[in-house]
Amino acid sequence: MIITLLKGDLYKMGYKVEKLEGSLAKLIIDVSAEEFEAACEKAYQRNKKKISVPGFRAGKVPRKVVEKMYGKEVFFEDAANIIIPDAYEKTYDEAIKELEIASAPKIEVVEMEAGKPFVFSAEVALKPEIKLGKYKGVEVEKIDVEVTEEEINEAIERERQNAARIVSVDRAVQNGDTVTIDFEGFVDGVAFEGGKGENYNLEIGSHSFIDTFEDQIIGKNKDDEFDVNVTFPAEYQAAELAGKPAVFKVKIHEIKEKQLAELDDDFASDVSSYDTFAEYKESVKKNLSDKKADDAKKEKEDAAINAVIEDSEIEIPEMMLATTQREMLDEFAQRLQYQGMNIEQYFKYTGQNPETMMAQIKPQAEQKIKTQLVLEAIAKAEKIEITEEDINAEIKKIAENYHMEEDKVRETIADDREDALKKDLAMQRALDFVRDNAKEKSAKAKASKKAKEEKTEEAAEAKEAKEEAPKKTTRSRAKKTEEKAEEKTEE
Repeated sequence: MIITLLKGDLYKMGYKVEKLEGSLAKLIIDVSAEEFEAACEKAYQRNKKKISVPGFRAGKVPRKVVEKMYGKEVFFEDAANIIIPDAYEKTYDEAIKELEIASAPKIEVVEMEAGKPFVFSAEVALKPEIKLGKYKGVEVEKIDVEVTEEEINEAIERERQNAARIVSVDRAVQNGDTVTIDFEGFVDGVAFEGGKGENYNLEIGSHSFIDTFEDQIIGKNKDDEFDVNVTFPAEYQAAELAGKPAVFKVKIHEIKEKQLAELDDDFASDVSSYDTFAEYKESVKKNLSDKKADDAKKEKEDAAINAVIEDSEIEIPEMMLATTQREMLDEFAQRLQYQGMNIEQYFKYTGQNPETMMAQIKPQAEQKIKTQLVLEAIAKAEKIEITEEDINAEIKKIAENYHMEEDKVRETIADDREDALKKDLAMQRALDFVRDNAKEKSAKAKASKKAKEEKTEEAAEAKEAKEEAPKKTTRSRAKKTEEKAEEKTEE
């Protein structure tokens, strides 16, 4: 089916849409012959300094001479690359009003000839229609948010360890000590890259180093020089070292131990704003309780949405999935950059590549898309609308979180971004709706229900088997009766 949508002014351009199967569409975009010629001229101007022809100075070869030597098509590819990005972007801006485009385009040139309009196609995925399953009153497992005494004590002990004083000691190394060492590693008598360190602080028992490296330091003393024999793991990230035995030459410069504070009022005042240990302990309990409640809320949301997804019918176009995977990979690369590492370095250290990362991301991308589609469908079903007051409240919240003025936040939100903000708020409302309407059941109750369902299934199977048994008996008796009748006839 072909639907004409627009005749635009950009590049004196027009386009039409061809709907394809599987939530796909093809935008067929044409650019006027005049604009294509202008793009060819621009391509010539960009390249003319690189063109050398006998009899002409560098960069002074006329376009007609170049085209006569190499053909009129010599600048077509560059011209297409000049036209396509802007032409598609403007077409997208118009088409998105009628179509819900959900992927990057797959571009193909349809017609490219001198003196004729330049025509190309852009195949895209459309947001698929889904069959929404049950979303009101879905059953989720109730999560225990009670904070135990053991959890409180563990949290306090962690803080105690973090606040410990590190002091030098004059004795042999013990488990839990921190030693300052020089080390250098050798494989087959040859030092290897990355195997040397000086004045390195190593906590014994942290398992930061491979194999039994740390164990072999226990019992040694300051200024001791000795060998540590280890074997690299079979799946070590540096393939040239994987599975190989190595010798590290080690020297100890200093041995330090942790000195832990007493759990009293002084400790409480040192690590918190409270004067007494009792007050501090109560604050630890509250923090743990708040965190458990937040975690339980998130788990409940995830469980409820997963239940809705499980009960819904969703088919994701492959192009939509691939686009989401690439977006997630790009976001990951950006996070790495904030940490001072680029994606190429990450691939080198982990032994991965873009293909393996895309495959690794795929399940997360599928879940992301399904969640979005389900929440949008719920927002539509429940007629959730976002008002100007809702937008203002969200802007105020953003301003407070990022310590910005509200007017500055508004400046950063363009009209299209405001639409995206409305969409995000509507999906959050839909998520709240599903979570708040979910029915919590204890793990014991869910197990009991499952056992009951299984018992019912077994009973049904047994009944079906019992109903079939008499039929077999009747057939058998009928056969015997026939045999007796035959015997009498023979007599």
